[in-house]
Amino acid sequence: MGFDGMVTGAVTRQLSQLLVGGKIEKIYQPESDEIIMNIHSGRENYKLYLSSNSSHARMHLISSAGSNPQNPSGFCMLLRKHLQGGRISSILQKDTERIVEMSVDTINELGFSVNKKLIIEIMGKHSNIIVIDAVTGKIIDSIKRISIDVNRYRQILPGQIYVYPPSQEKVPYHEITEQHLISMAEFAQDRLSRALVDRIQGISPVIAEEIVFQAGLLSDSSHTENPDAASLLTVIKNFSQKIHNGDFSPKVYLDDNGVPVDFHLFPLAAFKGIYEELSFDHISEAADYFYSNKSSSNRIKQKSSDLERAIHNSLDKLYLKKQRLSEDLLKAANAETDRLYGELLTANLHLIRQGDGAAEVLNYYDNQIVQITLDPRFSPSQNAQRYYKKYSKAKTAITEKNIQLREANQDIEYLESVLSYIEKAVTVDEIEELRQELIEGGYLRKRKNQYKPSRSKPSPYQYTSSDGHKILVGRNNKENDILTFKTASGKDVWFHTKDIPGSHVILFTEGKGVTETAIFEAAAIAAYHSKARESENVPVDYTQVRHVKKPSGAKPGMVIFVDNKTVYVNPSVT
Repeated sequence: MGFDGMVTGAVTRQLSQLLVGGKIEKIYQPESDEIIMNIHSGRENYKLYLSSNSSHARMHLISSAGSNPQNPSGFCMLLRKHLQGGRISSILQKDTERIVEMSVDTINELGFSVNKKLIIEIMGKHSNIIVIDAVTGKIIDSIKRISIDVNRYRQILPGQIYVYPPSQEKVPYHEITEQHLISMAEFAQDRLSRALVDRIQGISPVIAEEIVFQAGLLSDSSHTENPDAASLLTVIKNFSQKIHNGDFSPKVYLDDNGVPVDFHLFPLAAFKGIYEELSFDHISEAADYFYSNKSSSNRIKQKSSDLERAIHNSLDKLYLKKQRLSEDLLKAANAETDRLYGELLTANLHLIRQGDGAAEVLNYYDNQIVQITLDPRFSPSQNAQRYYKKYSKAKTAITEKNIQLREANQDIEYLESVLSYIEKAVTVDEIEELRQELIEGGYLRKRKNQYKPSRSKPSPYQYTSSDGHKILVGRNNKENDILTFKTASGKDVWFHTKDIPGSHVILFTEGKGVTETAIFEAAAIAAYHSKARESENVPVDYTQVRHVKKPSGAKPGMVIFVDNKTVYVNPSVT
């Protein structure tokens, strides 16, 4: 993980340059472990992101705002009370630790100037965001409260005096001497890079490996090999000097799949030629890109996990229901035989005696002798009526179960379409819109902190064909309905993958003729925005919008259409 003491220092330096003197205009808490502050400084507006998440705690500027819940949490309200409207007087890093202190001058309820501190501790599972009174040093509150049951040395509770995390007796990287390094090597019982992490404050395992690599030593060198302390010191001093001068070259490293592996202030020579390298002007930009695209910390995946779980649970139940209904219908398929037996018994009542267990009668439809099982307790007439009754019951069951089976298939089709949209979602807003759709459909319960829907108009994906036709693509089922039945005109062309969950795609004619090129390009886009994105030769139906209808009571995005044609294309948006 790249967010070590060096990165923390660089972020603190950037924030101090940009935000000191700025006014905190708005505070909101999109998630239980993160805070976003809108800060006006100079002539610019900045968004400061703070996270105490155990797996990816961090602090940096971001370019896009997160969602603002309708019902703010208690901690968010407290921050608004104590910090909103205040001016930032300083932003400092404690030594080379991953601890940042933001001092804020504000006005209390009596009109007196007071000073508060917001302390951000970036320490893995112990990460926290804490508000304290700068004069008394007492904790006002924290995003995570730590009681004596959890930590006997250090409680993070309102009214307690704030105490820094316990020192690990590490030496700040800018105070390292050659003697320190010799001592580390002498007492190291593990890899040399591990010894550096354990004894030097402010470096991560990745940068420790880099120090060893640039010093020309093997990472697993131990004290028995007498590593060159002078070489190590030269590399560390070089890093320290660059940090002191603000000489940063932020890099993000990507694997073959484009997934971020790590990031840091400086180019990592050990990664050269192994990973793809992206350069950024500022450390906040690199951090924002890394954490936004890292799968383990991707907010979209976190947001969508419960939706996917709920949909899979519902689909499992529907698949089982479909199987049982199909089995019941198969059993009910013998209804015609029961009707025939009832008819044959009625025609041959004079040949059957009371108490017979079976009757052999002629089937006058095929001139074959049929043996019919009887219940000796009942008369021949009653046995005939029993077969008629079984036939009637089976016919009713077939009708009802066919209706239930049709409804189950519609539910499966709908939920599979929602699942495909979740898998293709690229923003948190898209996930929240899908969540709202599922809540309205009764598949999810309404949450306490309900997502506040955007007031802006739907914004479908937009493309242009090579011959100039506009093409719009729905991002979810509700947007599909709006696009097809409100945005498009009857003469525009509608596309959808054949029997495969996907988006509605509209090719706008705008009074012009539609070329074969536009048809195939729009069909390729429809295939790309479907569950068949990774397939080839995907069938896509298309027809004029006027031939697309929405049945009464149909779920969002579910339509019927006629007069369609089918083309086979490879998914593409180019």
